[in-house]
Amino acid sequence: MSKSSSPALSRRGMLVGAGTAGAAVVAVAALPLTPKATPVAVAVAPEAAPEQGGGYRLSPHVMRYYQTAKV
Repeated sequence: MSKSSSPALSRRGMLVGAGTAGAAVVAVAALPLTPKATPVAVAVAPEAAPEQGGGYRLSPHVMRYYQTAKV
């Protein structure tokens, strides 16, 4: 007489399904409900370059980098 392993497989499937559903609930709960407002880029006239060379300027492409680098 051989025993069927169907009930054990069924229980495993139920536990895996419950774990997956729980993980999905946690992931959805972690998402923000409303999208964050993105700052509007303001056009700024470029400043004249200094005579002695470089210097740090907050230009639009630098501001865009800071936005993409936020965690």
